[in-house]
Amino acid sequence: MTQSHMAREVAEIPEAAARFLDRSRDALARAGAALNDRDPRVAATVARGSSDHAATYLKYAIELQAGIPVASVGPSVASIYRRPLRLDGAVCIGISQSGRSPDIVDMMRTAGEGGALPIAITNHADSPMAAASAHCLALHAGEEKSVAATKTFVNSVLAGLALLAEWQRDDELRAAVADLPEALARAVALDWSPLSARLARAGSAFVLGRGPGYAIACESALKMKETSGIHAESYSAAEVLHGPAAIVQAHFPVLALAVEDAALPHVVATAERLAAQGADVFLTGAEASGATRLPSVPGLHPMVAPLVVAASFYACVEGLARRRGFDPDTPPHLRKVTETV
Repeated sequence: MTQSHMAREVAEIPEAAARFLDRSRDALARAGAALNDRDPRVAATVARGSSDHAATYLKYAIELQAGIPVASVGPSVASIYRRPLRLDGAVCIGISQSGRSPDIVDMMRTAGEGGALPIAITNHADSPMAAASAHCLALHAGEEKSVAATKTFVNSVLAGLALLAEWQRDDELRAAVADLPEALARAVALDWSPLSARLARAGSAFVLGRGPGYAIACESALKMKETSGIHAESYSAAEVLHGPAAIVQAHFPVLALAVEDAALPHVVATAERLAAQGADVFLTGAEASGATRLPSVPGLHPMVAPLVVAASFYACVEGLARRRGFDPDTPPHLRKVTETV
């Protein structure tokens, strides 16, 4: 069987991460210094799709490491409703693989006009979004032919984490970011076939996480939908107990993404509760009664650990798509670049 573009691009994730770190030192230093000088009291993010999941990851990372609130700004506020926002003293981080979607570009321009420091994270340094921003962190991920974003998603989160480490002058996070290519190489080689075997016959699924892991739950659920035709929904491992757990009955598949951080016992408790309801629960990061443990890379900094889990999931879902009879490179009714207003 011919290898898919998605499979090749997942295998390229460690190399793409290393390339970003090697080529982006100066840009990271400049943007980090600008953030340090501004000392913002609030941050905004602008993104859609997988890029918005990267933004959600950075929301948690910034709130946990920098202690400032982060809000997602709707691009249509600028592109359709034409309303200015007062963002004096804020930072606005835009994330877009192409950097071309008109609504994202409009919002980044509006944010700058409203007083924010606009920072673009994109695979295309010559894109309109980059031109509308004060700083650009080019992803250097290389061409991504599969519609499903993988290496560009990983590098988007990596760029944000590297920027955060420079901004906060956090040596522990700097070291964790520098070690990511090796951790990602280990992650893409892990065997998640028990999950693939269960999802091969699934129509629906839940994906759960907490903190930055919730962002990876959102991304994983999206990939199940677009590559494999599974109606997957993502929830916080706390929020799922406020109603959605009612539909979890015998053999309902649940993927719970846990890492070694303060939320670990809470994710485990939710996994055990859903397993007790009869769900087929798959869990990373720990053992849980009634759940199947999936392998993960241990001993990582809690800010980078969920991103490494994403690499393992990508390798799994590419094979799952083919197992279910889908072409993971060309999901029905989707295209690589979606330009919205």
